[in-house]
This record gives sequence, structure tokens and C-alpha cells, in this order.
Amino acid sequence: MNAQSQDYWPTRQQILVILAHPDDPEFFCGATLARWARAGHQIRYYLLTCGDKGANDATAKGVVPADLCALRYKEQRAAAEIIGVKEFFLSDNPDGYLVPDLDLRREVVRAVRRFKPDILVTCDPTNMYPSNSYGLNHPDHRAAGQVVLDAVFPAAGNRLFFPELLVQGFEPHTPREIWISLTNQPNVTLDVTKTWPIKIKAILQHASQIPDRQKFLERWNNRHTEDSTIEAPRFEEYFRRLTFG
Repeated sequence: MNAQSQDYWPTRQQILVILAHPDDPEFFCGATLARWARAGHQIRYYLLTCGDKGANDATAKGVVPADLCALRYKEQRAAAEIIGVKEFFLSDNPDGYLVPDLDLRREVVRAVRRFKPDILVTCDPTNMYPSNSYGLNHPDHRAAGQVVLDAVFPAAGNRLFFPELLVQGFEPHTPREIWISLTNQPNVTLDVTKTWPIKIKAILQHASQIPDRQKFLERWNNRHTEDSTIEAPRFEEYFRRLTFG
């Protein structure tokens, strides 16, 4: 791999993003995903819920979860188009109730074997407190990261796990790399200044999750690196990168 770029791959990669909710890909690593899409890599999202409880106490009254699910599907479709995602899928697991049990692990193994990604993206299940501004990490985020890691090792590439998937035609597959976002233990830092505006534009498509657009823009434009300024900003995204094989 190119020493100057830890995400340099000489051929087009199949990239699968498995996270909990609509908007997670954009919030967690949208600038990186936009960077990869513009480098010619093919990106798919597999989101474990449709975000049907994604409303706070002030806005949840009168909300019908099925209607919110439909709205968030539309928002995610718009955001994915901006990022440059090939296609996305929303599972029917209920928002807020994700548990990294064997049923969910089987579902993730099926997705990994179905799409056969070279690169798999998820989030850090150990990150209880992502940042001072973010507070407490959502349990679905932690469950999603846990079940993805449990699915990849040792199950996805081993035909002795979930043999019923073999009957369905899903042959074993192990991604070559896992990129773990929303982590406090990064070993990869990417300069994503060029694609940061794309990330912001994509996040703004999730209007149901942004109560105050102006405050959002102020907060996220201030996330430039400490050695840069708001007049000449530089932005970074961080990952824990694991390699297999």
C-alpha cells in the first residue's frame, strides 16, 4: 500500500458499510466515503434499522414510526446519491432495540457473503463516549459495531458457521480490511478537506435529524483540525483499520 495514503488501492474496491441507522454513514465517515466514491470505488450501505425512532422528546409526540421510517428512507436515498453510493439497503430490525445476538450475526454474515466486500466499514463497539460534544454513544451504534466484528471473525469466511447460508447460496467470504469509524483508538487519519463539503451537503439531507440547520453548520464547520482555521480549514476523519490475510 502507498505509504502516503493508507486508503490507496490500485484497483476498484467493493466497499460495504454496515451501520445502525440512516445518517450514520454520513455523520461518522461521509467525507471518506465521498473520497472513495470519487476514486472510483463501489460503495454499498447495509443499515441495520430504518431509524423509526429517530425523534427526540420534543418532536416525537404524534410521530408514527412507520411514517418516520419512510421519511428517513427518502432522506438516506438523497444523501447516498450525494456521497456517490452505488446502492443501499435498510433492514427491518426495530430502531433502538439492536442486540448483537446470533440472529443479527447471521444477518450480517449473509450480507458479507452476499456482497463480498474487499473493504468493510463499521463503527467501534467499545466507544461509550465518542466526544465531549457527542455525549453518550447510542446502544445501536455499539451493537452494530459488535455484531459486524463478530460476524467477520470468525464466521463470515468459515463454512462451518451458519451452514444454512450455504444452502441459500452464500459462500464464505472474509473482507480484506475493516475500517472502524467513530473510534477513540484510531490508527489511520485521512485528510478529507476536499470532500468535507460533500459530507455536509449529504448530512443536510437528513433534515428530520437536524432541528437547527444554522447551529449544525456552525458546529460542523468548527470541526477543523487544531492546526488550521475556519478561514483556511483542514478536516480529518479517523479509523481503526484491521487487515486480514
